[in-house]
Amino acid sequence: MDMPGQLTLEQQFQLQVLKDQVRNLSHEDAQNYVVEVMRQMMVKDNLVKHLLKNA
Repeated sequence: MDMPGQLTLEQQFQLQVLKDQVRNLSHEDAQNYVVEVMRQMMVKDNLVKHLLKNA
């Protein structure tokens, strides 16, 4: 993984597995999933900001 914006081979595989899993979700389940993923990304962003601020 040379570029930080690129996925490793393992991450690419995990993404494909996830694509296969979400393909069968109902519309409502897919919406809930997207909202939960966004919430987790925001928590991760807050954690990174906190760690950088206190480093």
